[in-house]
Amino acid sequence: MTTSLDPSTRELPAHTDILVVGSGFAGMGVVARVLRQNPAADITVIERAHDVGGTWRDNTYPGVACDVPTSLYSFSFAPYADWKHTFARGPEIHEYLRGVADRHGIRERLITGCALVEARWDDDRCRWQVTTEKGECTARVLVAATGTLSTPKLPAVPGLDTFQGEAFHSATWDHDVQLAGKRVAVVGTGASAIQFVPEIAPIADRTVVFQRTPAWVVPRADRTRGPLERALYRRAPWTLKAQRGAIYAYREMYVEMMARRPKLLGAAHLVATAFLRRKVRDRTLRERIVPSYTIGCKRMLLSNDWYDTLQRPDVELVDSGLTAVTPTGVVDRDGREREVDVIVFGTGFTPTEPPVAHLIRDGEGVTLAERWQGSPRAYRGTTVAGFPNLFMMYGPNTNLGHSSIVYMLESQSAYLESALREMSDAGVDAVDVRPDAMDAWNAGLDRDLAGTVWNTGGCSSWYLDASGRNSAMWPTFTWLFRRATKNFDRENYRTLRPVAATQDDRATEKVEA
Repeated sequence: MTTSLDPSTRELPAHTDILVVGSGFAGMGVVARVLRQNPAADITVIERAHDVGGTWRDNTYPGVACDVPTSLYSFSFAPYADWKHTFARGPEIHEYLRGVADRHGIRERLITGCALVEARWDDDRCRWQVTTEKGECTARVLVAATGTLSTPKLPAVPGLDTFQGEAFHSATWDHDVQLAGKRVAVVGTGASAIQFVPEIAPIADRTVVFQRTPAWVVPRADRTRGPLERALYRRAPWTLKAQRGAIYAYREMYVEMMARRPKLLGAAHLVATAFLRRKVRDRTLRERIVPSYTIGCKRMLLSNDWYDTLQRPDVELVDSGLTAVTPTGVVDRDGREREVDVIVFGTGFTPTEPPVAHLIRDGEGVTLAERWQGSPRAYRGTTVAGFPNLFMMYGPNTNLGHSSIVYMLESQSAYLESALREMSDAGVDAVDVRPDAMDAWNAGLDRDLAGTVWNTGGCSSWYLDASGRNSAMWPTFTWLFRRATKNFDRENYRTLRPVAATQDDRATEKVEA
């Protein structure tokens, strides 16, 4: 790799031992973990955008914030005492990640403006042949760290291409569009919309919110961290560590309600309904925004001003759904058209159909998406049978409904780093999880998920894939996942070596241990 200090001008090396695709929390966690154990590791990070940060770089909509306490939503190896809020805002998280990249050797291994085009496993050479926007390279190990919330999902609404105003997804917010005095339609009432609608409603002339399914909303216990509190965390780091541990333990108790004994969710239901009744006095409006499914089936949303916003005189809630777009407006299910100047889609992402799965091919040329057939499966959420030396961060069944995904990503990073050490110690070039081990792992997940609120709560969520299987959620305590990924279990993998020698390969025969 060239020694250029500018990641946008760095050249792609002809070969790298470890190629990481993506530089959000997932990719950065992998690189930092590997480098802590082996500072001389040959590792390259490619990023399609201009900077690190992943979803916190891309999502810049008004009011963007984290819905997990910030003390837990950060790397354990990079504690940060100066968070200004208990639930950090998006720009602050992005700056945190940029600082981690500077301090942990990530930026000097980063190539930006370098999107993955295709990665194909070469059985004979035991390498990944990778094509990017900046050329081709080979890699022994491929790490897909593109996340699940990286590609916005736009609904197929008839007439959208004829709209004469401005339209964009909240994840690609167009800051050149001025909303002041405009008539704005917002499609969706999920985690993003619940944050940006209260921000834009006061400046827009009128806001029309299209709700498909109402969400359970609970108060966000957010507060500002003052300079004295931040100074305490800096001078006594153990207090910050203790706070993180306490929040982690408290959040783990949610598992009892959501996964093990959903009947206990009655307490959360009382909190949410009391909050709704206190905020919304109008019974008719309450009936339109109260969910019919069990609380927790979808992610509970945190907001102190969502209900207030829906009751503004210049905000209209439409719960009959968006069915069409005209050149000048939007049409609901009853056929009524409302003229608008701007349409903002808060319609989520494609977590159970990750786009990267269409770019990764096995030795036979079959894509990961074709192997999955709409229902992602992996072993320990990280490896997939038939795709040697591929490690997926934030892979199938690693999402959480109660805690921080960063904890899961650090667990996966440890598993990957342990695998690298095992391969080095054993002198093997590649590992491929055995199909029976992967099948057994997923069968266990399915059993554990069967009685959870995510499967039985009566909602339609992105946790369930096209086949109806829950391929997103981790069904139990996160410390059990950490225990399962603490050490690489080589006995559940085939080990491979190249067929024949080339200029860069050792002269060995392809073998299976």
